[in-house]
Formats: sequence, C-alpha cells, structure tokens
Amino acid sequence: MSKKKIYSIVLMACLSGFIYLFFNSFYSKQIHFSLCIFKNVTGIPCPSCGTTRAIQLILKGSITESLYMNPFGIIVVLLMIIAPLWILYDVIDKKNSFLFFYKKAEEIIRIKWISIVLIGLVLLNWIWNIYKKL
Repeated sequence: MSKKKIYSIVLMACLSGFIYLFFNSFYSKQIHFSLCIFKNVTGIPCPSCGTTRAIQLILKGSITESLYMNPFGIIVVLLMIIAPLWILYDVIDKKNSFLFFYKKAEEIIRIKWISIVLIGLVLLNWIWNIYKKL
C-alpha cells in the first residue's frame, strides 16, 4: 500500500472513532444500541466489546476501571491520539516515519510466534468479556 493510502485509512479510522465517541458520549443515555454486529446476532460479546466505554473511562481519568472494562481501550486511545499527530508531523516535515513504523509493525506481527501470542491475548480478552457479561 502507498503512503498516501495508509495515512488516509488511519486518519479516516481515527476521525470515525472521534465522531463515534462524540455521538456515544452525548446520546448513549437516550438511545440504547450496539454497533457490534457479532453481539447483536449472537448475544455474545466480541473481544472488543466495551472498548468505547473503556475509552470514555480513560477520558474521565478512571484508568483502572478502563482496564477492567476492556484493556483494548488503552491501546485504541493511544493510537487515536498519537497516529494523527504523527502523520501530521510526517506531512509537515515531508518524512516517512509513521509509514516506516507501520511497515515494521506489520513485519513483526507476521512472525509466527508473535502472531500466536497476540491471538492468544485477544482470545483471553474475549473470554474476559464473556465472563463479565458485557
């Protein structure tokens, strides 16, 4: 993938996340719905269920509660803050540091034992979500 395409996808994902967080923060009390297709179809929470609530808890300063809700929230909030700033830096200074990081991370994730560990962590988080009845 080209630099422009990767940067566009990451920025669009972050923007979508910010819009969803904004909407969910103001309207979640009036409208009860879940965007999780898996949970809506099966009634079972997916590994990422609770991530939005975890991010909202982080923004309120409740880090421990956020980790209990869903540890993915910390990762997502860091990505949503750091990625746009990093891409902006690259665009202004005409650098490729985010692209280099992205490609290196992709290489590392493709290493078999690392993939197995990461899949295991996702499965553990899924079991945790099911146990908590999210």
